[in-house]
Amino acid sequence: MRIARVSSKMRGETDRLLAEVADQLRAGGSSLAGIVKDLGHTSAYDNGCDMKVRVLPEGPVIEITQNLGAGSDACRLDPGAIATAVSTVESSLLDKVDLFILNKFGPEEASGRGFVSVIGKAVEQGIPVLVGVGVVGASREAFDTFAGGLAETLAADPDTIREWCLAAMSEDQDGEIDWAAWGDEPAQRKTDKQLL
Repeated sequence: MRIARVSSKMRGETDRLLAEVADQLRAGGSSLAGIVKDLGHTSAYDNGCDMKVRVLPEGPVIEITQNLGAGSDACRLDPGAIATAVSTVESSLLDKVDLFILNKFGPEEASGRGFVSVIGKAVEQGIPVLVGVGVVGASREAFDTFAGGLAETLAADPDTIREWCLAAMSEDQDGEIDWAAWGDEPAQRKTDKQLL
């Protein structure tokens, strides 16, 4: 099982990183499932608390926040829209997916709803999972509990994230790297095998 989390102290940075890495992986031919933030959406609020997500791999784009009016500081997440995003992802087949990405393990997931069941299905099928998680707070604690200490923590760096994804996608179900997917096995590993 491969699961990793990415967190950034910079507002919106985790969303940007995961969306950009997803685009790069898709351009390279990887089959993805999950959701990432729609980076083409411009927030109508100064605090950026309205958001659209893109269901991987090809859409649709779903607005997951609701307009609560000017001056409202309540949570704008729309549970109905989250449920729509979840059901859209669940209806896609995970059979041929290389990687599952969730832009944020948020309040819905912390409560045992949202994408928790989809993450579980991906893990059961041996699909690597990449998740954005807040730096601190209830969602972070809930994710750590959910992952049971098995999640790898990745730096909020596009190269680090992409390298982890490529390595995780190239492993077979037993956790061994499928070197044929990479074209060849590193020379040092060949030498080590010859010594056995």
